[in-house]
Formats: sequence, C-alpha cells, structure tokens
Amino acid sequence: MAMRKYTAEAIGTFWLTFGGCGSAVIAAGLPNVGIGYLGVALAFGLTVVTMAYAIGHISGCHLNPAVTIGLAAGGRFPASQIVPYIVAQVVGGVIGGGVLYLIASGKAGFDLSAGFASNGYGEHSPGQYSLFACFVAELVLTAVFLFIIMGATHGEAPAGFAPLAIGLGLALIHLISIDVTNTSVNPARSTGVAVFAGGWAVQQLWLFWLAPIAGGVIGGALYRWLSHEPHGVVIGTAPAE
Repeated sequence: MAMRKYTAEAIGTFWLTFGGCGSAVIAAGLPNVGIGYLGVALAFGLTVVTMAYAIGHISGCHLNPAVTIGLAAGGRFPASQIVPYIVAQVVGGVIGGGVLYLIASGKAGFDLSAGFASNGYGEHSPGQYSLFACFVAELVLTAVFLFIIMGATHGEAPAGFAPLAIGLGLALIHLISIDVTNTSVNPARSTGVAVFAGGWAVQQLWLFWLAPIAGGVIGGALYRWLSHEPHGVVIGTAPAE
C-alpha cells in the first residue's frame, strides 16, 4: 500500500513538472500564438486539478515537499512518511524534467542557458528581483498555498471542490510571481529542471527549498491554530494515514 502511494506521488509530480514547466519551455514563447504568463499559470493549476482527481484517493496528491511538510505541521500527515514522500516527489520531478529535456532539445536552436523554466533570483529572476524579494515571495505564497489546501480539505469544507480551489490557488500564485522567481513554491518542481539546466540554477536551488518549506510550515501551523477542528483529508478523498 505504501509503495502505491509513493508511486502515485512520483507520477503526479512528474505530471506537474512536465506539464507546468513544459508549457513554459515549449509553448509560452511561440510567436503570435504563445500562451504567455497566463497560459503557464493555468497549466500549473491544471496539473494539480487533474492529478488531484486522479490520485488524490491514493496518496492525497501532495506533489510537493513543502506541502507534505506543511501538512505534517498542520496535523494532517504523519511525520514518519515525510521522507519517502519527498523522495518520490523529487524522483518524479526529475523524470518530468528529463522527459521535457528530451522533447525540447529536439528543436533546432534549443539552448539550456535560457533557463529551462528554472527558478532564480537576482540576475536570474525574470524581473531581476532581489534575493530578499524572492525569498519573501516564495515564503508568503507557499504559506498561503498551504492555508488554501488545509481549508479546502477540511472536514467541513464543500465536498468534491478541493482540487478546484487548490488548482486555482496555484494558478493565481503563478500569476503573482512568475516575474519574480519564475514561481517555485515547490522544491521538487525546482529540482526537476535545475538538475538539467545546471550552473546558476543548481547554485540558487537552495532558496527554492528553504523558502517554500518554511512557508509551508507557517501556513500549515497557522491554519491548524485557526481552525477549531484540524482533521480533514489531503486534497482527494483519502485520509492522510
């Protein structure tokens, strides 16, 4: 049973990384018909919505180390399962990045130095935002993301709508922060493409582990304190075992 959950997390994180980053690498910049920031934000949201319905009843569909740790801080997930979930997520993210690389590199003129949808700060921020600004953005937005997840999956929340609320929340987060950090709020997604981009993307990867995890803990703990009853399910219909 545990291996099925880990496999589901790997598959889900593969889809998030491949679908979300793939939209940025392959479709965002096409002349005249490119999807742009709005399309990329929607793509990330759709990966979560589709996988939440597909695997939420198997693993809870975390797809994100910051979500797993944040849910544990919020009393919704056992600490003993944090490490295997994170390992599965990172593996899935790297596979997603690898498949995207195999496809994207098949186009003439492909250049990894363009960033390969990696997250960055300073000169590697799309809008040239400072390290401090990028840290604050990732911290706050991940905290809010956990707050949304905790609320949408609360036992008294409207049944069946959690994936939509969470997916739309992630899309909104991207609309806010693509120009700041290229939007991480997910260390597995960041790692999945950074290992292929190499160089600065790997050197700056620490921020996109530290800030989202800290934000996840804050968001999960805050909702746990705010809510009169902390119990609920994790995205899908399966309880966090």
